Amino acid sequence: MANRPVEQRAATWSTDHGEQRPVLVVGAGLSGLATALTCALNGRPAVVLEAAELVGGAAAYSGGQVWCGANHVAVREGITGDSKELTETYIRDVASHFAPEVLDEQALLRWIDIAPQAMKYFEDNGAIRWTVIPGLADYHNEAKGALPEGRYLTNEVIDGSVLGPWRAKLRYSPYFPVGRTYRELLEKGRRATYVDDSGKERSATKQSHAGLPAFGLADGTAFEQAGHDDPLTYGTGVVASFLARVVRHDLIDIRTEHRVTELIQEDGEVVGLRAQAPDGTVELCGPVVLATSTYDWDPELVREVLGLDEEDWGSVAPETLRGDGIKLARQVGGRLVKIPANATPILPGWRSQVGTGFGYGPEYAMPHSMIVDRHGKRYCNDSYWVDICRRTLDPDDKHLPFFLIWDDQHRRKYGLAATPPGGEYPEGWVESADTLQELGARLGIDGEQLARTAERFSHFAERGEDPDFGRGTVDYVNKFAGDPEHEPNPVLGPIVQPPFHGLRLRFVGTGIGTSGVHIDGDGRVLDESARPIPGLYAAGSVAALTTTGTAYNSGIALGRGLTLAYLIGHELAGDPVA
Repeated sequence: MANRPVEQRAATWSTDHGEQRPVLVVGAGLSGLATALTCALNGRPAVVLEAAELVGGAAAYSGGQVWCGANHVAVREGITGDSKELTETYIRDVASHFAPEVLDEQALLRWIDIAPQAMKYFEDNGAIRWTVIPGLADYHNEAKGALPEGRYLTNEVIDGSVLGPWRAKLRYSPYFPVGRTYRELLEKGRRATYVDDSGKERSATKQSHAGLPAFGLADGTAFEQAGHDDPLTYGTGVVASFLARVVRHDLIDIRTEHRVTELIQEDGEVVGLRAQAPDGTVELCGPVVLATSTYDWDPELVREVLGLDEEDWGSVAPETLRGDGIKLARQVGGRLVKIPANATPILPGWRSQVGTGFGYGPEYAMPHSMIVDRHGKRYCNDSYWVDICRRTLDPDDKHLPFFLIWDDQHRRKYGLAATPPGGEYPEGWVESADTLQELGARLGIDGEQLARTAERFSHFAERGEDPDFGRGTVDYVNKFAGDPEHEPNPVLGPIVQPPFHGLRLRFVGTGIGTSGVHIDGDGRVLDESARPIPGLYAAGSVAALTTTGTAYNSGIALGRGLTLAYLIGHELAGDPVA
């Protein structure tokens, strides 16, 4: 079956395996593919139903970072010093400072214990060849148990040709320089030339924000690719690795353009589903695994979960992330767990300069920029998205709307979105003025206070300091978001050179919702009384991140998703993981 044309595979499925009901996986992102593969490797067939024409979901758009403590790959590459105990220490410390009550103790311990086993299982069974992302440290370098390297995994380069006809069905990330490796990126960066005040041509790093769930120019700017036939890296490569293994297995069928609209329940047990396909409604029987990622493109769920309206929200995730999994779970009594909105991995961003989408990038963390509220005041470490989100959406002290302010040094050195260093911004996209007072008036904020804020900020930025909010003190941000050629601090520079520029920011989602369907540590969907709903499971970002509570690193979503896929697949195949 693996060699049949894509469009013919689904048609023969119902008779190939007798009366054994397949596992029905809703969503063909990384967690969905991994769940189906685990089922098949253990002898149970699986049907994967994907609403979109393409497979890969949000994971294929991402940086492909998979966070896993005490993993075998680090040991193989000579990186020592980690342990499950140290991993637990780190997560607990990060989670303890903010809403610790949302942390599920059982799920945390299950994940930490099983994750290394899951990563090795997938490698041993040919789904991926892991490598450690070199020099990538844990987000919270100040936390107990943090490590400077070793917990971030990604794939070795895979050639797209191994996918055969499925290559045309794979999402390709517009946000990462697919074809280059993290090692190349971190060694070389993305550089652009500008002319400094003395007239000397310099090379400034416009470095991609390698540690976030996604990064790059969402406005469509092309990236340099490696000179190979079809090298796939980052999230596109990770998904491609799993997809290549999945399509070779006779017990797995992927059906694209099948949007699941209803779960079928009998005597409290989920026994099947209905999906809308190109040729009509399809009804299938079997246990269901929700792997639909999150709610980025459903305005009502965004408002319910995050409290954000459309003028303050956007997303770089695929537009098929419409909260389907959450809605399906609710149909049969599943509970929606809400993690505090200001603990969600969303980033400050903007509407795209080209097209109708949204984007974000590291420019807000570059020197000669700052973030203020409508009063013209700073209120956070505005180089660090974690603190920006936490303080902007603080339910007791919100700072919406919020604005990015920068001077002409920033424009000349770093550009913004699709505008290159030294380029001119599209008309109407930003506001510009000769004074900060005038800029404030154009943006609808207090211009006099804005000028005072910039004066104080610039005074300390000259020294490489920020005594107010600690900009420049997070090692992770300094290394992967700032300008390493800028001294004395890679993320601090005075805002003094006119014209001055500003725009109203919005939060941009990346397909990691944090809030979601309530599950236990083995991926079973729970009802309002915290009891498992028979026949219903959830893997990936559709499930609330109660596993880590408010603790988050880039890579935790994919790492937990693969762990849940491993656990769910084994259980549904009749071989539960002890």
